[in-house]
Amino acid sequence: MDRQDRERYFRNQPRRVPLRYAEYAGDKQFATTLARGIELLRCFSAADTELSNADFAARTGLPRPTVSRLTYTLTVLGYLRQDPRSGRYALDSALISVTYPLMASLTLRQQARPLMDELAEATGGQVAMGIRDRLNVVLVEASRPPAGWLAHGPTADVGLTLPIAGSSIGRAYLAGLDPAARETLLNELRVKAPDDWAQFETGLRGALREHARHGYCVVDGTLVSEVLSVGASFGPVPGGQHVAFNCAFRRDMLPPGRGASWLRSDVGPRLAAMVRRLREASLPAAGTRSR
Repeated sequence: MDRQDRERYFRNQPRRVPLRYAEYAGDKQFATTLARGIELLRCFSAADTELSNADFAARTGLPRPTVSRLTYTLTVLGYLRQDPRSGRYALDSALISVTYPLMASLTLRQQARPLMDELAEATGGQVAMGIRDRLNVVLVEASRPPAGWLAHGPTADVGLTLPIAGSSIGRAYLAGLDPAARETLLNELRVKAPDDWAQFETGLRGALREHARHGYCVVDGTLVSEVLSVGASFGPVPGGQHVAFNCAFRRDMLPPGRGASWLRSDVGPRLAAMVRRLREASLPAAGTRSR
């Protein structure tokens, strides 16, 4: 893991797949202007909360006049706000309003939170729940231990995104898909994220086998050398959205003797048991399930 990739993780700068508009050339149903506006919103990160039109142009490759029209429109609609002194833009409150219906529809969040808190307290790790965001997993719920590594490492919080190929929660997400959907997503990773594929394919294949055997998979510093984590798939929730969970630790905050083997022997089974409890609790609301 090089320094640039490590900083991308700590600053919540996920590997994003640029939208290839050429794929939709001639598609009269595809609104290119809308797509470009959405791409502007995705330029922000936890480290870069204010951006100028020049920043947007550099990150998207769009002409400055096009960027200016897009930022003006997004500001009028309440998705961006502009600092009157610097002229730079920041995300605004309309985005929260837009995401609320999605968050409210994921009722598993409310069911999972007490069990996630329990696991975080018992293990000292950060426990998170995530769903897919293109070739990433975005966290939609998170629990943290009362004390420990919180001030020293990346904080699992709602909105943090992690690459599917390199993270335990992403690999668990893949493991929970049916074979056809899994192969489709693997092919998409291979084509659209070739660097990730080259770096993570071997570990990813091994994680899928581990998850099939044990119901969880461990990542030992593959994404970030300082971080160990274990992931487990929940599977689909009502409405079809697939969910996965993880429990993550900073290596230098673990007691001596606790490493990947401890995650496999202790934390992984605990996480898998938590997921089973959630499945059982959600059966009446979810109806019949094949998992």
